[in-house]
Amino acid sequence: MTSSTVVAASPATDATADQPRPKLSIVDGVSMLVGIVIGIGIFKTPSLVAMNVADETGFLGLWLAGGIITLIGAMVYAELASAHPSTGGEYHFLSLGLGKPVGLMFAWARISVIQTGAIAAVAFVFGDYAQQLMSLGAYGQAIYAAAGIALFTAINVAGATPSTRVQNIFTTLTVVAILALVVSGLMADVAPVTAPVAGASSITPAAGLALVFILLTYGGWNETAYLSAELRDPKRSMGRVLVIGTLVIVVIYLLVNYSMLRVLGLEGLRQSNAPGAELMRASMGAPGAIIFSAFVCLAALSTLNATIFTGARVYHAVGNDIPMVRRLGVWNGPHETPTNALLMQAGIALALVFFGAVTRDGFQAMVDYTAPVFWCFLLLVGVSYFKLRVHASEGAFRAPLYPLTPLLFCATCAYLLYSSLAYTGLGSLIGVAVLAAGIPLVVVALRSATPATQS
Repeated sequence: MTSSTVVAASPATDATADQPRPKLSIVDGVSMLVGIVIGIGIFKTPSLVAMNVADETGFLGLWLAGGIITLIGAMVYAELASAHPSTGGEYHFLSLGLGKPVGLMFAWARISVIQTGAIAAVAFVFGDYAQQLMSLGAYGQAIYAAAGIALFTAINVAGATPSTRVQNIFTTLTVVAILALVVSGLMADVAPVTAPVAGASSITPAAGLALVFILLTYGGWNETAYLSAELRDPKRSMGRVLVIGTLVIVVIYLLVNYSMLRVLGLEGLRQSNAPGAELMRASMGAPGAIIFSAFVCLAALSTLNATIFTGARVYHAVGNDIPMVRRLGVWNGPHETPTNALLMQAGIALALVFFGAVTRDGFQAMVDYTAPVFWCFLLLVGVSYFKLRVHASEGAFRAPLYPLTPLLFCATCAYLLYSSLAYTGLGSLIGVAVLAAGIPLVVVALRSATPATQS
């Protein structure tokens, strides 16, 4: 099956007007990537990482190692997306590499668990911090979360151009705000940081758990694959988007963590539940907490918009493959967006917000729910890479140091799959159960598919 099979127009549609056009620039792609990744994780995980390292060197070293691992994955995805551009992203790669049944299982997982769970998780973080700025009562967090999903779905339904403009603005403001946080940390008057114990190892046995939190914070870079059909000259541009975007993120994360370390010290990080707020309070006083809450709202909205934008693209690809869900594949030509897919995605995400509202921690429930399923399919993408590399089109980006690069990527995914099952709670089992529930649906979908799409 070629890429044209996945995004082919139905007989009743116009192939030019009702299919995605390559209009996104490298700047648009990098903005989407940075906006997806740099969200709320960087303000939650540094304290957890600090608890699992021995000294400052190990702390910063693991953040750098996480960036290198992320760059390795980005290079693998850059090759896949530039050689096989499609709005289907991983669905397309898995269908080509491991067969249509695996691709459809991923599509079900993304619709019911991965993407909608991620959207709900980000929306909950927005709700947490918006509630601090203006409380809406006991269920204010969920109200804000639902409102955010509804608002940014409406923006995306209005068209790709308004969505990318909003994303560029939000991403720019987010990066500026983070740089302000870094400057505050670098300029603050601080007491000398306690020196590490002489002869102690920088990396403790618990460093593996620390790396899990770090890679969670770097997560989201793979979403850029869904832009490949809408990116100008994807064979050349996709590699640049992923590599440039990843390097920008690594530099920003290292600066943020160094600033936190400088102001709070390793022990201060271990004891803080909100290290970003503590940093701002140390440098700006009481108003720093309010500024920080507003900033996290901004970062969460940036991630929410980008995740909604990329998430609906796979439903469009599945709709074009499977007659029983063809309406999902309708592409709104004038607005250049998959309207039906966006509305379905919003409906499921809002249902998950309701589910999270009845738990003690909506964000944690969504992380537990999505993590094992996500890393399982990312591992399968790494496996499919070895077959697809043989059939890559000429001129596509090539990941360097083959086969070491994809092998390291697969090993990392396998480790994180194990960790997400070992360290998460009941939510992970629910996510796996929802995945298994999709098997009968996949069987029915395969029976309804045309012979061309079953290949």
